[in-house]
Amino acid sequence: MLEWGILHDLFSTAINLIYLAVVIGTVIVVLLDNRNPVKTLSWVLVFIFVPLIGLVFYYFFGQKNRKERLISRKVFTRLYRRPMEEFQAQESFKTPEDKYQLIHFFQRINKALPFSGNRTEFYTNGYAMITSLLREISQAKHHIHVEFFKFEDDPIGRLVRDALIDKVREGVEVRLLYDDVGCWRVDRMFYDNMMAEGIDVQGFLKVRFPLFTSKVNYRNHRKIVVIDGKVGFVGGMNIAKRYLQGIHGGVWRDTHMKISGRAVYGLQTIFLADWYAMDQTLISSSRYFPRISPEGTSLMQVVTSDPVGSSRNIMQGLLVAITNARSYFYIQTPYFLPNEAIQISLKTAALAGVDVRIMMPREADTVLTHLASFSYLEDMMEAGVKIYFYEAGFLHSKLMVSDDSFSTVGTTNLDFRSLEYNFEVNAVMYDRSSALACKAMFQNDMECATLLTLEEWRARPWYQRLSESILRLFSPLL
Repeated sequence: MLEWGILHDLFSTAINLIYLAVVIGTVIVVLLDNRNPVKTLSWVLVFIFVPLIGLVFYYFFGQKNRKERLISRKVFTRLYRRPMEEFQAQESFKTPEDKYQLIHFFQRINKALPFSGNRTEFYTNGYAMITSLLREISQAKHHIHVEFFKFEDDPIGRLVRDALIDKVREGVEVRLLYDDVGCWRVDRMFYDNMMAEGIDVQGFLKVRFPLFTSKVNYRNHRKIVVIDGKVGFVGGMNIAKRYLQGIHGGVWRDTHMKISGRAVYGLQTIFLADWYAMDQTLISSSRYFPRISPEGTSLMQVVTSDPVGSSRNIMQGLLVAITNARSYFYIQTPYFLPNEAIQISLKTAALAGVDVRIMMPREADTVLTHLASFSYLEDMMEAGVKIYFYEAGFLHSKLMVSDDSFSTVGTTNLDFRSLEYNFEVNAVMYDRSSALACKAMFQNDMECATLLTLEEWRARPWYQRLSESILRLFSPLL
């Protein structure tokens, strides 16, 4: 009995020492990674207070994946060549002088070509977007490319699925790319049935054994549809009934857009690059990049960001856009967890006299993230940033507009995960008509929003302020 007790004590001591070594080793790895000090401190605090859970979370959500290359430079160059050829063939256009710096930045760091001659149509609710999408699907002649973070097995998902199946039976090529984690709750038979009908389906970075992979951290948050290489959709809406019905008794306010024109080459290139990364099939035929005559007056770039490499293209581009703002800069975002660079740029712009306004939902779909967002608001208001709470439902829109000359709609939220870990896509526009349309959407939403005052915000209960401050420590991890 005594020997067993000694063995038990030795075994427990050994386990504790091994566990301690793992925790210390992980902390050293985090420190050597030379991350943002705030993010490093967040992980260290997690390891100190909840070490076991912290290790699990770090394995899933904290590891960098620098060596992982989802698509080679050679392959991307071949895909990039098609829109480049069309770009060189298009009539010359004059780059706006006040936006030259941002256009050049995106072209240099993101290979995002500026395309003129585009027509845009914006949708602020799911009914309008789905109706337009189904109309364009019904008119497809050659191919339909669909990429969504969520494509759910519900009445809306089945409606779009059936429309795609009808086109396959007509001989149209249909490819569907969905995010595996975003669609974890969807029965795989839903996608298997699509494949059985002839739709080519791929899941992005499939996670079948979560305990043995960190892929769960890198998610494809993009929403792209390309039809016949001539019409494209991009924005904040997925394929699910909540985007029509809303949540918590309120509307789901979102922003999506249809693009007709040469900028569709950008959407097509992004989809085909993502498709190659999962299917290893390189699709670069000219049939997918047909010649397009000018459709409108919008000058546009389609830009992306991803966790591969050291650059965070969309986040860095936003810094350029905010810095260049002279009159106003309006933002709609469902989550507001900005990194230090975004915080400083917004406060600096406001202190310099720029009318900076941020609109976010009063209530959101994720409680912890929303509470952490609240901790940033007082600091923003002290610098002169105006904060609006959208009251009519859940504001999921990712929209920015500035100076009647710059606007962007896409999938990027102003939070750490979206800016640094997710695969995102935004349409960036440099024409007055698109900017005025986005500005009008923001101003219309102000009728359903409340301007937050600094006095009101400071008067909230101390325990709420404390919970927000605690969650803020972990905001880089949310």
